[in-house]
Amino acid sequence: MEQLEIIKIKDEEQRKALNSWAKAGYKGSVIAGTGFGKSRVGVMATINSLKKNTTLDALVLVPTNQLQDQFEEEFIKWGYAEYLDRIQIICYQSAHKLFDEEYCIVVCDEVHLGLSPIYRKFFDQNSFERILCLTATLPEEDEYKAVLVNLAKPVYTISLDVCVDKGLVAPYEVYCIPVSLTEEEQKDYKAANTLFVRMKYILGGFNAFQNAQMILSGKMSGNKGAAAQFYNAIRKRKHVVQHAENKIDKAVEIIKQYEDKKILTFAGSNDFTDLMCDCIDNSAVYHSRKTKKQREKALENFRNGDINVLCSTKSLNQGFDVKNAEVGIIAGLDSKALPMIQRIGRLIRKDGDKIGKIYILYVKDSQEEKWLNNAIKGLNNINRDVDLTIHFNNEKY
Repeated sequence: MEQLEIIKIKDEEQRKALNSWAKAGYKGSVIAGTGFGKSRVGVMATINSLKKNTTLDALVLVPTNQLQDQFEEEFIKWGYAEYLDRIQIICYQSAHKLFDEEYCIVVCDEVHLGLSPIYRKFFDQNSFERILCLTATLPEEDEYKAVLVNLAKPVYTISLDVCVDKGLVAPYEVYCIPVSLTEEEQKDYKAANTLFVRMKYILGGFNAFQNAQMILSGKMSGNKGAAAQFYNAIRKRKHVVQHAENKIDKAVEIIKQYEDKKILTFAGSNDFTDLMCDCIDNSAVYHSRKTKKQREKALENFRNGDINVLCSTKSLNQGFDVKNAEVGIIAGLDSKALPMIQRIGRLIRKDGDKIGKIYILYVKDSQEEKWLNNAIKGLNNINRDVDLTIHFNNEKY
């Protein structure tokens, strides 16, 4: 498909999203995957609102400082720098402190990260004529999903498979590669899992998670020692699988197959990200423990080809745009599907005829394997009409 044709299709879909939002009374959510151009939709909605109301300012809410800078760049990129003095771009963690402010529009980027009880205070404490929420997928938690629907119900949705079919994002394949624990890691995991099972029984079995949370928060009487041990066991078990030594060896093995490609790695912790980077040639670290200047330098080196591997934890999950990144290695999973969906989104920016390759490293016969299955279900939910290529042990699944 020709580049100009793709641009035209993307323009048309973005226009559909804006029109759907306008028809819904300028109140709604746009659900679209990475590469669709949600930021541009937010820019156009903001400028339209500022032109309509010449007295009130606009507010853009984002989850990270990095996205603050990127959203400002989007306004400049599309020729609207002159409006920046009427646009506030702030993070959710600051917005909930605002009180009795009034805006012509509020744009909520990555809104699934701004729906916690603390962050959503902003929406009760301030007023706005219009609201546009942007996200790749609806929140997994029923509570947050209900909050979003009440705040700004979905008015336009385009699934990832449709984006692939229309040529808006690159096609991709997912490879699930099991690794084993070392003998010492197996002992640690078994001990943590045994403690987890014991405390779960004491805390009420199926309701253990809820009961432990309520006991520790003082909302319910109960065995505080068991509740604390329960969560310690969960943390220990997660730490073992996310720091499995054999994941580094497997990652290095995969990277050697793609020495001429740009590669992103995602680990479960900053410490493990550092360990991976130490073992990978021509790489740099990009995570929250690095200064802004260090992160910018790593990103610049990755984009201009001075390095070909960028190692991260969560910092690249949102708002990262490198079209020629082709290979991703996910070495740290958790219980939610959304982080994996976001990480895959980093690899499917349209760039010629590329096909994104995503390798997921997981510890077999562990809690991490259950998390993987949960993530794949979430991935299939947003790829309802496509024969998603997923491989286990390099065999098509």
